[in-house]
Amino acid sequence: MLTRRVVLLAAGLVIAGTFAAQAQQAKYVAKIGHLEAATQPRHKGLEKVAALVKERTNGEVEFQLYPASQLGNARQMVEGAQLGSSEGTVMPAAFLGGFNPVVSVLDIPFIMPEDRAKSQALRDGPFGQAILDSFTKRGLVAIAIWPNGRKSVTSAKPLAGVDSFKGQKFRVMDSRILIQQFAGVGAAAIAIPFGELYTALQTGVVDGQENPLDTISTMKYYEVQKDLVVSNHGAMEDLVLFNPAWWNSLPEGHRDVIVKAFLEVRPQVETLKEEVQTLAFNQIKEAGVNVRVLGDAERADWRARMFPPARDAYLERAGAEGKAVMEVYEAEAKKLGLAN
Repeated sequence: MLTRRVVLLAAGLVIAGTFAAQAQQAKYVAKIGHLEAATQPRHKGLEKVAALVKERTNGEVEFQLYPASQLGNARQMVEGAQLGSSEGTVMPAAFLGGFNPVVSVLDIPFIMPEDRAKSQALRDGPFGQAILDSFTKRGLVAIAIWPNGRKSVTSAKPLAGVDSFKGQKFRVMDSRILIQQFAGVGAAAIAIPFGELYTALQTGVVDGQENPLDTISTMKYYEVQKDLVVSNHGAMEDLVLFNPAWWNSLPEGHRDVIVKAFLEVRPQVETLKEEVQTLAFNQIKEAGVNVRVLGDAERADWRARMFPPARDAYLERAGAEGKAVMEVYEAEAKKLGLAN
C-alpha cells in the first residue's frame, strides 16, 4: 500500500511538473540565425538581447539562437526569415545588397564617421530609418542596425600613402561599389570568394585586401602581408531582420520590448567588438607587420578620392530609392558637421 501511495505521489508530481513546464513555455518562439561563431561579439550580444526579452515579456517571447551558419548560408537565412522557415536573422549589410540594393549605401567608404556618437546618430535618425524601411516591400521587418567593426587595409606591398595604391590589386567582395572605391585611388579590385583569399594573397593573385582587424588576425592574413593601415574606412553594419507574419503576431508591447532590447545592447556589442579589435591589432603588430594608423589629414584625402566613385556606383545600382536615401544621408551629415 505504501508503495502504491509513493507511486501515485510520484505520478502526481510528474503531472504537476508537466503543467508547470507548459505554463512557462513561451507563446512566441523565434529561431534566429547568423554567420558568426558563438564566441564572437554578435552572438554574445544576441544572448544578452534574448535574456532581456525573455525577462521583460515574462517568458512569453523566446529567442533560440543558431550561430555559425547552422541555419544555412547568408542567402538561405535571409530567405528563411522571409518565408517563415525561421523567424529572424542578424545579417551584415554587405551580404544583403543583391537582395536589397538600398542597403548597399553602407558599403560606401567613410559613410560612417569615426566619431562613435555621430555614427550612432546616423543609425538612429532618418538615414538609418530609411534603410530599415527599405526592407518592408521586400518581405522583411528590419528593426535595428548594429555596428560590427570597421575595415582596414593590408598589402604585400608598401602602403606609405594614398598614392601607394596605384597599380596594386585588392580583393573585395562582389560589389561594384567596393571595386570603384579602389579605382578612386588608382588600384584594381578583384572579387574573390572569402575562402580563397589567403591563397590568393600567398600566391600574389592580389596584393592586398580589406577586412576588420579581428578577421585579419583570425584568418592569419598577416602571415602573407607586409603592411597594414588601420583606416576604419568601411563600416561593417548588421541588420536585424524578422519575418513579418511572426512579428505582426506579437502584441505591440512585446514588439516594443524587442526593439528596445536591441538598442540597449547595441553599445555593448560595439564595445566588445572594439576589445576584440585591440587584441587583433596587437597580435598583428607582434607578428612583424608594418602597422600605421590613418591620421585625420590622410583620412580626408582617402575619403575625397574613394567616396565619390563609390557613391556614384551605388546610385547607379540603387536607382531612385538609392538617390532618396543618399539625399537623407547628405542632410543628416550636414547637421552633424560631416563632409559630403
